[in-house]
Amino acid sequence: MIQVIGDLLPSALGVALSPVPIIAVILMLGTPKARATGSAFAVGWIAGLVIASTIVLVATSGASDSTSATATGVNWFQVAIGALFLLLALKQWRDRPAPGEEAEMPAWMASIDTFSVGKSLGLGALLSGVNPKNLALTAAAAASISQAGLGGTDSAIAVAVFVIIGSLTVAGPVVFYLVASKRAAGPLASIKDFMSVHNPAIMMILLLVLGVKLLGQGLGALGR
Repeated sequence: MIQVIGDLLPSALGVALSPVPIIAVILMLGTPKARATGSAFAVGWIAGLVIASTIVLVATSGASDSTSATATGVNWFQVAIGALFLLLALKQWRDRPAPGEEAEMPAWMASIDTFSVGKSLGLGALLSGVNPKNLALTAAAAASISQAGLGGTDSAIAVAVFVIIGSLTVAGPVVFYLVASKRAAGPLASIKDFMSVHNPAIMMILLLVLGVKLLGQGLGALGR
């Protein structure tokens, strides 16, 4: 179990440190409907991770047998995702803003103060469970759990650990705001500003580290 958690930890941190959802939830917490929309966004985020993890876990059942076609497919998937992340890291580097320029943010962030509870819930689920980068990381984590051949209870615990770690930076600000909204304003604004300025660098480092990890893990398993 400890080894499995160690294997999925980089993927969970990669999900947790995604700048766009962190900025989005902090912006929501600055709107008149902050308590409702922020909470809905966090619930959607957690639900997206749980659903995506469960689907991949079921689809890759049998991967613990290293000679099976499922195991080989999972290993090639890790290699492909690792290589893709390295290419995306290179793209982030090439497309980084010039000194003094601000990183471009998604257009929908400009209207985030008009979001309803339902739209916030859906956005949270989309950014966690459907966003290509997070979906790939979630799939990689779930595949690692499958390869370990854990029982049902241990697999559920491993998924729960992944979801909890992957949700800390989204659910954490919401909980902080709900408990102490006045004290939360300053720190959350500082985090948002930092993420906005350093978004390309953060994404490049994340993609580089995760790409090397997944590529090495997949190639190592195929070479056995």
